[in-house]
Amino acid sequence: MLHPRLPSWLRRAAVLGAIAVLAGCTIAKPRNDDPLEKYNRKVYAFNDSLDKAVIRPVAVGYRKVTNPPVRRSVGDFFTNLRMPVTVANDLLQARPKQALQSTGRFLINLTLGIGGLFDPASSLGLPIESNDFGVTLARWGVPEGDYLMLPFLGPTTVRDVWQVPVDGYFFDPLTIYARNHSYHYGQQYLPQLVYLVNLRSRAFDAEGFLQSAYDPYVFVRDAYRQRRLYKIYDGNPPASLIEQMQGLDQDNFDPDQLLEEQHQWENKHPDQSNGSGGKG
Repeated sequence: MLHPRLPSWLRRAAVLGAIAVLAGCTIAKPRNDDPLEKYNRKVYAFNDSLDKAVIRPVAVGYRKVTNPPVRRSVGDFFTNLRMPVTVANDLLQARPKQALQSTGRFLINLTLGIGGLFDPASSLGLPIESNDFGVTLARWGVPEGDYLMLPFLGPTTVRDVWQVPVDGYFFDPLTIYARNHSYHYGQQYLPQLVYLVNLRSRAFDAEGFLQSAYDPYVFVRDAYRQRRLYKIYDGNPPASLIEQMQGLDQDNFDPDQLLEEQHQWENKHPDQSNGSGGKG
């Protein structure tokens, strides 16, 4: 703990110095094991049932009462509204250039984009970036820990799960607004609900890939891990880490066996292997 009598500028310099040191840590190698698979599969089944019974029907209704331009504007609005999460984590990772770019995007879309309903920043050449506290911990060198499937929240890891309380409490305008407002019928949670429904509706196009997988749980787990790896390395992870994550570096890896298992599943489920289940 820094001594309270130290000058404020010195305390700030010490904090920034510690952040810079942490940001220079070596990123821990990804894992491809799943020691909690038995528990995770049960939670995945619960989430899948909940999605089919409640969440997906709500998203279908949302798509019926909106058109693509409206959904795109809603998506742009929430993407811009949550940009402070990215800016804060860029600063925690000692990445001032990315923080300035994301701040510029936020201000341009907030003004020229009419509150974020449109995205003129992209037309002006400011790239969109997404960051979170899970990525911050990874770049500080924190190992990812076990893969977790959480009720309602979905896939994460012991490391990534910290983005929920940290980003939510300190940086996310949606949760900050809900925490600091209280209405008789809980209207303070309505923006979060619309955000989640819009996210779910955007996932319809990917449903065909999930339904054509012979093991949807493994598909979701591996897709999550790979997406996070690309995010940690700004879209350019080392090829050796991709091979390690996919098990290609293991002596017992047999691609022909995996292909045969996929073909066997497709032969047993011809109605799902053509990807038609993703429409809606």
